[in-house]
Amino acid sequence: MNIALDRIKIPNDWKELLRDEFLSPYFADIKAHYVEALQKGEIVFPKPKDIFAAFNLTPLDSLKVVILGQDPYHGSAMVNGELAPQAMGLSFSVPRGVPIPPSLKNIYIELSRSLHIIPPTHGDLSEWANQGVLLLNAILSVRANAPASHKHFGWESFTDGVIRALSLHKEHLVFMLWGNYAKKKAPLIDGTKHKIITAPHPSPLAQGFVGSNVFVEANNYLATHGQQPIAWEQL
Repeated sequence: MNIALDRIKIPNDWKELLRDEFLSPYFADIKAHYVEALQKGEIVFPKPKDIFAAFNLTPLDSLKVVILGQDPYHGSAMVNGELAPQAMGLSFSVPRGVPIPPSLKNIYIELSRSLHIIPPTHGDLSEWANQGVLLLNAILSVRANAPASHKHFGWESFTDGVIRALSLHKEHLVFMLWGNYAKKKAPLIDGTKHKIITAPHPSPLAQGFVGSNVFVEANNYLATHGQQPIAWEQL
């Protein structure tokens, strides 16, 4: 039987960077858990083709910023008369036509406040990914309507490995760690080589993200190190 994860194509440079992770015993366990969920008939988000969307959309050689999320969106919404998942494999992002989630609304509010960017009418952040923003969730799959349901799969071992590999092999990246969960990933990052920007989570349940200047701070760091700032308005 084909394993769904094995059918997902990842660019060769990402595969080489993450070779040790893909060949590790824990990654085989992730695949086994994932296949078991599908065999049970679980509705799993995002769609299998989108699980590694962050790597497929973000060129490794132009990577500049990592924005860490936690769990994929577990809900769905009606789009053009059909039920569509919110999750699309990019942290905080939803497909066009899906209502903008509250956390992303706050992200847009901060962009408007600090950079005078007119908020878009959609929640698709693919253009950020294309510019070199890795929108990485710590857990890459979830059962529909069951938050954190795939936490036991071992995804965090994989994404922790991604963060370590980027910290080791790249220079002058910006790591955005929003909220207490993301901030716990800071020890995986070499702060002498990279910029770690922390802030409260953008959820309306938290306070302090709006006013944090995280996007201004990121672009200032990139410019200081001779890199083109992110055009956050390109959405």
